Amino acid sequence: CHIPSALGVILRTTDKIVWANEFEPIELTCLIESISTNNPRIEWKKIKDGIPSYVYFQNKIAGDLENRAQLREPANILIFNTTRSDTAEYRCEVAAIDDQRDFDEILISLAVRVKPVVPRCSVPEAVTVGTSTELRCLENEGFPAPQYRWFHNNEELPQDPKNSPRFVNFSYTINPDTGSLKFRRVRKEDAGEYYCQAKNDAGHAQCPTQVMEVYDVDIIGIVLKCLGGVSVVIILMAFLCSIRRMCLQYKCHNENHYNWPTQNNGVEYADADEVNKIGKEMIHLFPSISIVLYIYIYI
Repeated sequence: CHIPSALGVILRTTDKIVWANEFEPIELTCLIESISTNNPRIEWKKIKDGIPSYVYFQNKIAGDLENRAQLREPANILIFNTTRSDTAEYRCEVAAIDDQRDFDEILISLAVRVKPVVPRCSVPEAVTVGTSTELRCLENEGFPAPQYRWFHNNEELPQDPKNSPRFVNFSYTINPDTGSLKFRRVRKEDAGEYYCQAKNDAGHAQCPTQVMEVYDVDIIGIVLKCLGGVSVVIILMAFLCSIRRMCLQYKCHNENHYNWPTQNNGVEYADADEVNKIGKEMIHLFPSISIVLYIYIYI
């Protein structure tokens, strides 16, 4: 049943859901609309993850808000510099022993916005015309989660290029929630400087500019492949030369029917069984070059 205001304490607040920017002041209102008791007991509790703790108790600020807040008449609490850890629910409780309805409480939800920090951006240094590529942007500190925007040569890329006459021929897509910028087919005009901006209601931050170059031909890939091919050829030729020298030494040994001493010139010659054994082992290990090896040895 309804109790007349003169017989009980009644509380109200101007905002049950309060947003604040980090490091800025915010006031949580607990207004006493009706009370008969001259000196009511006022308490504030912070409820984080379902666990309550005092932030105003026995007429003084306590707990997480100590030295960072004050009580303002009639029962409001002013936080001087909010931090992200202040995001929680706060309960104002007023007890009036001389009132028929001697207790009332009100619950307020506080959410602290956090400005994004500098995002991490990933831009390829070089891509080939006609290929696909992706640029990435990520920021983990901002609250609420930021939206992402990409800039090319200091000009913002519209989220949908088809809606802009200047970018209608571009073949990219932007995901503002994940920070992804994808090119389906890279063009020469896509070369240039890129940076990403992460933004929410508390502010914005952007990563340093990075340059993406666009080539007609994959010059880097060709150079690396050539260097790799030259290395393989050099190693193979050295290997073949060593085997051929051993075999020539063995032929000379058989033609002269003479066992060359190892003491005269310091060279140690292998016998026929040893050469055959080495040849079979090499062919077993490298079957792909067996034909080349035999042709080269017996030229």
